[in-house]
Amino acid sequence: MSTHPHDREATECLDRLRAALAAHGITLPSLDLHLLSYAGSYRTPPLISLGNCNLATAQRLADALAGGR
Repeated sequence: MSTHPHDREATECLDRLRAALAAHGITLPSLDLHLLSYAGSYRTPPLISLGNCNLATAQRLADALAGGR
């Protein structure tokens, strides 16, 4: 079984994003690699799937992003 050429890059990015969100008290349960783009044999990095979240999580995410300006 071969791995995606951007496997390490995608996994590290996902881990960094998860940690950055957690630092603001934000958890996106569906945060993961987008499986369809990851399963392809393309030379471009796979997509990151942010998934769905409830209103409280969306508000915390908006507040965290607004605070970074």
